[in-house]
Amino acid sequence: MPEIGATLREARMRARIDITEVEVRTKIRAKYLRAMENEEWDMLPGPVYVKSFLRTYSDYLGLDSRMLIDDYRRRFERPSDLEPRPLATLGRERERDRAPRGPLLPPWAVVGLVLLAIVVALFIVGGGLSSPTTLTTGTHVSTPKTHKHHKTTTAITTTTIPVATTPKTVTLHIVPTAPVYICMANEHGKVLIPGQTFTVGQTVPTFSAAKLLLTLGNSSVKIRAGFGSITVAPSSKPTNLLIGPTSYRPLSSAKAPSCG
Repeated sequence: MPEIGATLREARMRARIDITEVEVRTKIRAKYLRAMENEEWDMLPGPVYVKSFLRTYSDYLGLDSRMLIDDYRRRFERPSDLEPRPLATLGRERERDRAPRGPLLPPWAVVGLVLLAIVVALFIVGGGLSSPTTLTTGTHVSTPKTHKHHKTTTAITTTTIPVATTPKTVTLHIVPTAPVYICMANEHGKVLIPGQTFTVGQTVPTFSAAKLLLTLGNSSVKIRAGFGSITVAPSSKPTNLLIGPTSYRPLSSAKAPSCG
């Protein structure tokens, strides 16, 4: 039976889905997706997360998640350490519990505590009797008391928490690694790159739009968008892509940009 990681990777490559798109759709971080494809199970948070992530990823790719999870359990999970203890061991523990126990504190500690209690009591009684008494003779002059009112001011600090916003446009950076034909248009059909062949070292113009429609003559390019890199699968036919602010997907020939 093929390895679990190889099965996941081959299914994703056949569907021509980039790891970034899987991250967006499944809410599983890309580093954990790559760890499952490489069978680096120690990089995942724990066994429970492994099976949960494996089920979600398999279902997204249209694979039999139950079969892959059973294969993972059979090959990688260890038997539980929580095995029942022998009855003889339990019996010995019960006998130890019933056995008489000695005093919790040694005798000298008990005597010390009693002496300490006596000293504390004498200190309290002596302090109560030694309160000073003041006798005043002669004329008593009454002094009026002045009550002062203190106004308390409470400072309130307001903290502004920044709110993350979803990007509304996408910007493409294309670098040719060999001669490649490029045609690009925006979502309104306006042609941005009119069917031009670019060579290595030649700068491809950069455009931003809500959506970009891209046609490539081959896969000899490196493409980077705001959400990450875009992988172009090798093909003998032109590749058509629809790229948005957070993801991309293949585009049919009928909807591909027209560069005449």
